[in-house]
Amino acid sequence: MRALIKYFISYPVLGNAIFLAIFLFGFLAFQGMKTTFFPDVPPDTIFVSASYPGASPEEIEEGITLKIEDKLKGVTGIDRVTSTSQENSATITVEILPGYDPNVLLQEVTNSVDQISSFPAGLERIRVYKQEQIDFVVAYAIYGDVALQQLKTYARRIERDLRNREGITKITLSGFPEEEIEVSVREDDLQAYSLTFQEVADAVANSNLKITGGTILTPEEELLIRSDNKGYYAAELENIVVRSTETGTPVLLRDVADIRDRWSDDPDRSYYNGKPAVIIDVSKTSDQDMFTVARQTAAYVEDFDTRHGDISVSLLRDGSGIVQERAAILGNNGLIGIFLVVLFLSFSLNPRMAFWVALSIPLCFAGMFLLGSFYGLTINVVSLLAMILVVGILVDDGIVIAESIYQEHEKGLKPIDAALKGTMEVLPSVVTAVLTTIIFFMIFLFLDGAFGQRFKDIAFVVIATLLISLVEGIFILPAHIAHSKAIRGKPGKKGWLMRNSEAFIHFQRDRLYAPLLRFCISNPLVAVVVPVALVFVTIGALQGGIVKMTFFPIIERDNVSVTLEMPAGTRDAVTDSLLASMEETVMKVNEEYRETYGVDSDLVTAIGRTIGPGTHQGGLRIALAGSQERMVSSMDAANLIRERIGRVPGAEKLQVGGTGLWGMPVSIALRSDNLDQLHGAKEFLEDGLNSMPELKDISDNDTPGLREVRVTLNERARALGLSESEVMSRVRYGFFGYEAQRVLRGIDEVKVWVRYDESDRSSVRDLEHMRIRLADGRAIPLGEIAGFELERGVSSVNHIDAQRVVKVEADIANAKESVPDLLERIEQEIMPSLMQQYPDVSYDFEGQSRESGKTTGSMKSILPALLGMMFLAVVFSFRSFVQAAMIFVMIPFSLVGVVWGHFIMGYILSILSLFGVVALIGIVINDSLVFVNSFNNRLKEGGAFEESVFRVGISRFRPIVLTSLTTIAGLGPLMFEQSRQAQFLTPMAISVAYGLLFGTILTLLMLPALLVLFNRLRLIVLRLATGTEPAPEAVEPAVREDFFRKESENNDCHDV
Repeated sequence: MRALIKYFISYPVLGNAIFLAIFLFGFLAFQGMKTTFFPDVPPDTIFVSASYPGASPEEIEEGITLKIEDKLKGVTGIDRVTSTSQENSATITVEILPGYDPNVLLQEVTNSVDQISSFPAGLERIRVYKQEQIDFVVAYAIYGDVALQQLKTYARRIERDLRNREGITKITLSGFPEEEIEVSVREDDLQAYSLTFQEVADAVANSNLKITGGTILTPEEELLIRSDNKGYYAAELENIVVRSTETGTPVLLRDVADIRDRWSDDPDRSYYNGKPAVIIDVSKTSDQDMFTVARQTAAYVEDFDTRHGDISVSLLRDGSGIVQERAAILGNNGLIGIFLVVLFLSFSLNPRMAFWVALSIPLCFAGMFLLGSFYGLTINVVSLLAMILVVGILVDDGIVIAESIYQEHEKGLKPIDAALKGTMEVLPSVVTAVLTTIIFFMIFLFLDGAFGQRFKDIAFVVIATLLISLVEGIFILPAHIAHSKAIRGKPGKKGWLMRNSEAFIHFQRDRLYAPLLRFCISNPLVAVVVPVALVFVTIGALQGGIVKMTFFPIIERDNVSVTLEMPAGTRDAVTDSLLASMEETVMKVNEEYRETYGVDSDLVTAIGRTIGPGTHQGGLRIALAGSQERMVSSMDAANLIRERIGRVPGAEKLQVGGTGLWGMPVSIALRSDNLDQLHGAKEFLEDGLNSMPELKDISDNDTPGLREVRVTLNERARALGLSESEVMSRVRYGFFGYEAQRVLRGIDEVKVWVRYDESDRSSVRDLEHMRIRLADGRAIPLGEIAGFELERGVSSVNHIDAQRVVKVEADIANAKESVPDLLERIEQEIMPSLMQQYPDVSYDFEGQSRESGKTTGSMKSILPALLGMMFLAVVFSFRSFVQAAMIFVMIPFSLVGVVWGHFIMGYILSILSLFGVVALIGIVINDSLVFVNSFNNRLKEGGAFEESVFRVGISRFRPIVLTSLTTIAGLGPLMFEQSRQAQFLTPMAISVAYGLLFGTILTLLMLPALLVLFNRLRLIVLRLATGTEPAPEAVEPAVREDFFRKESENNDCHDV
């Protein structure tokens, strides 16, 4: 290694060539990187979806869901299976255990589902798929004084044109139901012609078709035989022949039915600021760039809007804008951080030397970008945060090496010799410091959960940057310094800034630090007891709620969602009128906002209103002004809107704000096969949550379903030979419909339904009067052969691992609330009484609690191994377990700074704060490593123990303070960032900066005290064991090692 370093110092052109190559290729790699909000993560769930039109949730559960869940029990690699059975469909979600290949598991799940042969008739094809990662980019609303069909036509044109542009593939339209052709049969005409539903449906299916009949091979040419009688619109089906009478007169379809083109009964409707609209959502896949997609879409929409005066296209929500804002904020903070790092270097080092040290910043980033092009790195909020985090760290080794070279040069060595000796002097501690930091940052590679996996980019960015920094610091930096004017030639007169900065540092070192260091060396027990007392005070502050904790920070949004759910069966007109009233109320918030804050701008810029998927369901999508333009956060805006909306009479669910990225703050899954106890426990829990003012929008997924008409055949039906299957299939044809066929209009698949007209199926009386045709041709009203009973059904049936479950959820009313404390209160005050009253019910915490549990659980499992690796690296460096233990003792004490840093800055501790602690642990021991290494070297040179401790403290004061200040300076802009878009990342910066600040004080004061304490302990043990009184330095590992080394060398010489 020494020879290689000497070669690079002697021939700097090699290092410069490598520098330029890395910088050039790194820049090119950066230009080709894509932009996303969060990093791309592999899929960790597999979905199974089944459609069974007309079936109730219980039918879906029994006939589909339970069978699939049972088959999946034997599949290896499944974490758990959740399912929702609702009217017409079922969705089964398979969560994959970490470490299993999603593609392999997808095939196994597919094979398991394919083995089931007892699915009910009428079940449509089951889909098994893994969810592709899709990131929302932008949403537009197209509206105007035209019919909905025309709006759809325009929207389809926009969709087609955008798909034809390179890089845009994910476009969804909403705001209109599916189109269908309805053949509304008339019961009296069916009776007159003795026809059945089946005959009418078969006539449509067998006549409305396009079919080939082979070919005719003539001597001259080949002729294709075809029949083309297919109609695509209602008018084209009217003349289909259903049957011919005995006289040969054809009975046409229009003779027994009304045929019309219509929208389906699905209430899918959208409005933009109160006007009917079609919403166009544009998203991106993992291999597409968000900003490119947004720019191309915006350019096309602007041109389209200009060319069509009868409609308007307006921006509803811009997801790329919020990402761009966050990226710009983090990028600016990073640049400011780099400037501050360089500024602090210039204050403390020779300006030219500071320049060469700071030059490693762009080089390391360029190298990281180059490696990132192979790793698949994207520019996102996590990678940008990692870059800000590492700015101050990556110059640490450069500072240490540069300081060491400068000190050797001041001793009289020539520049090349000083560069070589200075580098070799600190090489072990520098390498160990970088490796320990890298080792601990590796923890981000092993995090589980949706949240944890999105932070793996931190590990890559930090590790790649530090590796490049280590190579640059060992091989390139010494050559730059050795051949620069920093140490060549006569030293010039120092400028005013340099003189004053040095005077300030010397004042801090000699007047403030030196007396404190003397005191700590003389009174080591006091120097250790004070930090221990602070640890206990900090623990008390956490337990007393002075410093609060939560799972996930609140992420600022550019919109507020409102979800409304009325009792099942509520007509869409009623739901729509309630949402329209809410829309008017929300618009009035602007006036109140302007008056309160004395501004001219609006808080709410646009409102999208939707109805669906059920007639009793709907919501508002409220677009807010940009976070830099408004005076309140999105959560405060949501609370204001919630307060103004007030209580909606009869609403089963009203939620303002929506579910977070990682679930609701309070989410409790109640499990039981005893449905009575399950429902009772749900009511009990909701009453308890409603009594907590810290919570809002309490809801559950066990809302009552539609009222059901239960049909029961009587004795007369049995006597006539009728069965439930036969009768109910005919009822289904008339009231739900019989799908005769499907036709394709453009890209829309249009179903042709045969059923009663809506006016003939609008009451229970219509059901009673429906006629059931017997085999002998007689038709008997259904009311004569069956009884009817009205009962309320369920809207959905939910399972976790095949067990019935009801999930009760709530949101926090204030962003400063401690979610763990709230859950602890719920578990201690509500759940014991619930369990006592409903013993058959069990419960689990879901939502953010479960998601954070995955991440912290994986962290706990890998933490001991990484700490062990770090410990061994330090032991190998110092060849002393005791000194390694002393360094690791510093870690828990530095957490005091983390806790009180959050208190000072007004933040609550979150999982991002924990991530900051992880980063801190990898950083905080670096200064201790250099301190102890310098201490050992001074002892080997023959220094007295206590004087060596003092002199090392004085000599290492500037580099230790400087390395800490550069790291803190790099994070400073992010800590004090006022933009709400970046503040959710601030807790991580606070943990590192304040933890490092306190850790630096501990390194300068507590570590010397620990060295003295352990030295005195060794002396006591040796005195008791041998009765001798050795010198304090004689029992130190470095001196003993040096003694044994010299003794071994002497023995070797004697043998020769």
